[in-house]
Amino acid sequence: MTKLQDILYKVHLKQVHGSTDITVSGIQIDSRKLEKGNVFVAIRGTVSDGHQFIDKAIELGATVIVCDTMPSSLKEGVTYLEVNDTQEAVAFMSHQFYDEPSTKVKLVGVTGTNGKTTIATVLFKLFSRLGYKCGLISTVQNQIGNDIIPATHTTPDAVNLNALLRLMVDSGCSHVFMECSSHAIHQHRITGLTFAGALFSNITHDHLDYHKTFEEYIRVKKSFFDHLPATAFAISNADDKRGEVMLQNTQANKYFYSLKTLASFKGKILENALTGLVMTVNDKEVHFRLIGEFNAYNLLAVYGAAVCLGEESDEVLTQLSMLSGAEGRFDYVISSGLVIGIVDYAHTPDALENVLMTIKKLRKGHEQVITVVGCGGDRDKTKRPIMAQTACDLSDRVILTSDNPRTEDPEMILKDMEAGLSSSAKRKYISIVDRKEAIRTAVSFAGADDIILVAGKGHEKYQDIKGVKHAFDDKEVLQEMFKALGK
Repeated sequence: MTKLQDILYKVHLKQVHGSTDITVSGIQIDSRKLEKGNVFVAIRGTVSDGHQFIDKAIELGATVIVCDTMPSSLKEGVTYLEVNDTQEAVAFMSHQFYDEPSTKVKLVGVTGTNGKTTIATVLFKLFSRLGYKCGLISTVQNQIGNDIIPATHTTPDAVNLNALLRLMVDSGCSHVFMECSSHAIHQHRITGLTFAGALFSNITHDHLDYHKTFEEYIRVKKSFFDHLPATAFAISNADDKRGEVMLQNTQANKYFYSLKTLASFKGKILENALTGLVMTVNDKEVHFRLIGEFNAYNLLAVYGAAVCLGEESDEVLTQLSMLSGAEGRFDYVISSGLVIGIVDYAHTPDALENVLMTIKKLRKGHEQVITVVGCGGDRDKTKRPIMAQTACDLSDRVILTSDNPRTEDPEMILKDMEAGLSSSAKRKYISIVDRKEAIRTAVSFAGADDIILVAGKGHEKYQDIKGVKHAFDDKEVLQEMFKALGK
């Protein structure tokens, strides 16, 4: 049990009603999970407002209410704390309640539009191979050593995040590698954490349904680096046009990685094939299992972070050369008939272009590239026509299909995608709403050496349709169709 007054460090209190010299048993932002003696923090979300559940929370045993507007009637025996921002408050309180877990590990955050999962996952694998017990918090999964905990968000809410970090500390982890999404930064999920280091991969068109403007999206990402302590390191991609801007106000020690210009961590691609990458990294030649220019950047970021964390350069490169990437990131299979199938999470125009450009560089010349791609429902609509045109520009054939339509009509999503197609692109594509049928059709079109890209869902094992998650695995379906069609 913890004293309330002990977890209010850094919380900006506007008004207090009741005693703070009381013990609390936990913190919740979901009234349905409340237990006796808990603190209930009322969050104003996009779907519901926690302030509407204050009375219910007290009925369920909450003895402390944190809100941004005091209720009109206050219950006897309940402590009410009015704050400016409940999301910020719950982050500071959670960090204190779980005894500042981020200060007891080397916590490294990874942000950017593309590459976060691969960088965090490869860092986790690398440091595990280097003999450390590590934690991973990512889109694909959370992991404590060898124990896997399914992930529901790229970055968990502040309460669950600090509880998970505490679990990692108690399990003996020395390093934790975490994806930091723009939503998580903006919603204060990582506020109050102490980072040993942070990495920036790149920034491109995404999440404008949430951030409204690209400038705001950039500002949110940059704020992560702005709040780093002077003891931390900050590593950025010098080849991204916003790479320098990200670090311009940080107090952390600044480093850059690059394939094109002078940088602390400099790479050069010597060979890029389906067998992997051959690169020089700070003038040392290394063969990596990962494929493509975008992974060359990811590898440089990982290498840089490992060196900044005090690891020996040659040993880092030796171990990195043996590692594979994250599931669903340029994840490929070759059928018995020599058709190449690639599954990738690419769900932004830039990520799709990167993957298709990588495929283009791997082609010998005669193979056709067949792309299956969709766009998620209830998400940024402005990228839909761009995604469709990008697919057609860089593929021989394109099948537009459903991704996770969520609450939207999949036919309307396809219409939004089709609206962006030029007259030449319109000769290359067909639309098939059913994703399984779309993959089957792509396989039926393919011959030996042809390359099928199934983009958008990567590691996901479901399709979200009208609020129901139906079992669906792109890689599994692709392999099933290879077998069924004798390819």
